[in-house]
Amino acid sequence: MTDNDDLKVCHQCVGEPFLSSYIEREGEVDGCGYCGREGERCISIEELADEIGAAFERHYFRTSDQPDDFESMLLRDREISYHWDRHGEPVLSAIADAALIDEDIAQDVLGLLEDQYSDLEMAQMGEECEFDADSYYEWKDANDHEFAFEFAAIERSLKSEARFFNRGAEAFLERLFANVDGLADRDGRPVIVTAGPESEIRGFFRARVFHKGDELEAAMVRPDLHLGPPPGRTARAGRMNAHGVSVFYGASDSGVALAEVRPPVGSRAIIARFELARPVRLLDVEALRSVYFDGSIFDAAYLEQLALAKFLGRLSDRITMPVMPDDEPTEYLITQMIADYLAQRPAPGLDGILFPSIQCPGEHRNVVLFHHASRVLALQFPEGTKLTARQYENTEDGPEPDYWVWEETPEQPEDVDSDQTNDADALCFAAMFQPLVYSPDDGDAREESLRVNIEAVVVHHVKSVTFGAETFSVQRVRLEKQTPIF
Repeated sequence: MTDNDDLKVCHQCVGEPFLSSYIEREGEVDGCGYCGREGERCISIEELADEIGAAFERHYFRTSDQPDDFESMLLRDREISYHWDRHGEPVLSAIADAALIDEDIAQDVLGLLEDQYSDLEMAQMGEECEFDADSYYEWKDANDHEFAFEFAAIERSLKSEARFFNRGAEAFLERLFANVDGLADRDGRPVIVTAGPESEIRGFFRARVFHKGDELEAAMVRPDLHLGPPPGRTARAGRMNAHGVSVFYGASDSGVALAEVRPPVGSRAIIARFELARPVRLLDVEALRSVYFDGSIFDAAYLEQLALAKFLGRLSDRITMPVMPDDEPTEYLITQMIADYLAQRPAPGLDGILFPSIQCPGEHRNVVLFHHASRVLALQFPEGTKLTARQYENTEDGPEPDYWVWEETPEQPEDVDSDQTNDADALCFAAMFQPLVYSPDDGDAREESLRVNIEAVVVHHVKSVTFGAETFSVQRVRLEKQTPIF
């Protein structure tokens, strides 16, 4: 290491963008002791060593210079050929790679750090200190304990203290989702996706189980009313909604939709496809699992970003974890709170959540559209239309399933001679037979987000149910009780 205490390094000699920008912004105009340039923004080599040391303390750890217990066992095993190498990267290379500096600069930085962290007593005992010339370093996993601890406290509070006005929960969620609109995973997949008529995701399937023929028939006739979200007065609590809050749950394909309603054997289920009538913005929980922050280890805020990314992955698992039926009233509280928070916040302006299917793991996706985005466009018929349906056809072998819906419209008026009818009369006749909404006006001011595809309504007769399960044997042993000898 050089003896020049006034040695400077310029921003041109530091390739790491954040650190280089820091030197260019905070440094003083001087001559660089490494590249020889004059009139460049520079900092002292001591200051550079401080920045690198702080970054290593946040993001790296020194690996052990001895094998662990398992590795020692492998080394003692004479039947295998095992060679132990110390984990990590030599400290000099780690410093040079982290700051993107030449080896001579890294060597001077290492010398300063070695002096700063040296410990005479440890050296006398032959123990390695931080930044010893022979030390090795590895990347340190982000620590999300602070987020996890706060989340656990909020979940306990929801269950036993303040369920409806929980300011702590609101403040915590504000921290989590403040900048979610710009997040993406490592592959560039955004956390917030747009689904709709012109998007890759254009609609979802929804199923409903029926035990009574008249109820099934009503759903066949008006799937927009009976297969869409239930009225608020009958809406049961679910993973993403509280009791009485009507939302739309759907699935990416019909098989998943059927599995999600868990139909019993002997029941019948109707599955319909609901097309999105407008663009909707959805939080993609799967992308949330692997959020990527492209930051710098020399930025003190980057450590919290990494902790947030790790916790968001933990949160995505919590949102989609299986919950036993008996535990649903309490275990759904936290996911209901998250959904309600996201539904009410003007930013980032979400309409729902896209999440992996619990019943059918893999690429299958489920969706919940929040109340404000779950209105279904009512089917339209000419005024006076009569709707009837059939479920069976009588044959020689008895009734056979045969599902039909008839729309009997009023008789149309005969064409009126244009020479004998003025324009006002023609407009009057035309208005009489304009399609009208065939449902009562309930004063719902929400924008329609969904329309049922009446050409894709299917009835399923549930004949059997299969399960995917792991099998584990129960081991049993009988031992004779021994009287202890003292």
